Amino acid sequence: MHPAPSVIVFTTLSGLGFGLLFWLGLGHPSVTGWSAFAFFAIAYLLAVGGLMASTLHLGHPERALKAFTQWRSSWLSREAVASVATLLVMAIFGAGLVFFDHVIASLGVLGALLSLVTVYTTSMIYAQMKTVPRWKTWLTPCLYLSLSVAGGALLAGQVQIALILLPIASVVQVAWWVRGDSALSQSGTTLATATGLGARADVRAFEPPHTGTNYLLREFVYVVARKHALKLRVIAFVLGFVLPVALLLVPFSHWIAAPAVLSHLAGVAVSRWLFFAEAEHVVGLYYGKRAA
Repeated sequence: MHPAPSVIVFTTLSGLGFGLLFWLGLGHPSVTGWSAFAFFAIAYLLAVGGLMASTLHLGHPERALKAFTQWRSSWLSREAVASVATLLVMAIFGAGLVFFDHVIASLGVLGALLSLVTVYTTSMIYAQMKTVPRWKTWLTPCLYLSLSVAGGALLAGQVQIALILLPIASVVQVAWWVRGDSALSQSGTTLATATGLGARADVRAFEPPHTGTNYLLREFVYVVARKHALKLRVIAFVLGFVLPVALLLVPFSHWIAAPAVLSHLAGVAVSRWLFFAEAEHVVGLYYGKRAA
């Protein structure tokens, strides 16, 4: 699929922001006053900034409020509801820390759980799509959640926790890549099954459906060369996991934490670009752009 910058920014920043809110809700780090304000400001800038970026991918951004009305059937709508609920709960929890030096533990735990729910709903927007076999797996929500909590721990300065969660997230990332490479072929979807002619003979396209481009080709058919994808995977893995862990193993200081966070953020952004660029929508089979 075509990797739209707005969606990459959205999934990268919001995941990190809600990951930080998760740890703040659990009291890691235990901060009050201006220190708490700084952490919550960073979390809200990332989470809200990411959510705002997502509206740029809508055909009619002015209708974004309608996303809240379909929560019974739409994961996008559930994400909208969950994100607002999280931000409201954590705003009250954060206000207690910043202005009153008071910890409302139950509210923090609720906000932490809602943060995870929000990230989960984001992942399910993609994991429920049968038309993209690479996404249609339980590994997709695992990937989003593991990156969120690992990145959140890193941003929250929870070094020991991050040293455990980052390697776990790296394993999930590699597993997601390995499984995804054979997802289209194992889905059983071909031009023959799409046309219903498979039982009669081998099916192939006589000529392209049309000579020009269209919305489907622009949005759902994007081919990245295998050699480039492999290089980008290595870059994503090194920046997202290897370098941050190596930096955290150095005696901790704020000068080390900053490049570790930036490296992880860059690695996740590259990984997220691949998440969309390598996604083989089955409509590509119809246009002769894919081979199952």
